[in-house]
Amino acid sequence: MAHSVPSSPSQHRATGAEEPSIGALVQSAMADVSTLIRSEIELAKAEVGKSAKRAGIGAASFAAAGVLLAFAGIFLFVTIAEFLTWLGLARWISYLIVFVLLAVVAGIAALIGRQQLKKIEKPERTIETLRDLPEVVHRETPGERRRDVPTVSNGRVQLRGSENYTV
Repeated sequence: MAHSVPSSPSQHRATGAEEPSIGALVQSAMADVSTLIRSEIELAKAEVGKSAKRAGIGAASFAAAGVLLAFAGIFLFVTIAEFLTWLGLARWISYLIVFVLLAVVAGIAALIGRQQLKKIEKPERTIETLRDLPEVVHRETPGERRRDVPTVSNGRVQLRGSENYTV
């Protein structure tokens, strides 16, 4: 038999090896957990590094495609102007028509962008916490608190006034 269970406790002690203490077992387990966590972090770093490199290459490829598409757009508008010339308009008039068309489209895009920017809301909670920052950073004597701790109930934080927000 390769592995056998001792039949009596005296036979088990006769091997000469003492059982480790609970403290030693806990210390060993903590060291193993620490090693495992460090190894998992290193694995995650390696995987994220590889993914980040691929993401960078993908983003650069999209940027190159955008630049090439912009150049292609220039040729498209030249072609449209030349087509208008072929229809019988003077060359300068056809290029002027294409220019005005592009200026109108750019103006519409600028108006849409301006409307969207006006709809941006201020980060009220962040502004409030930044106002409180000097007061929070100021060192207090141990055991004394200069401000009240916010009240939290059912996932809602009571602000200074009567306003609430969900966490």
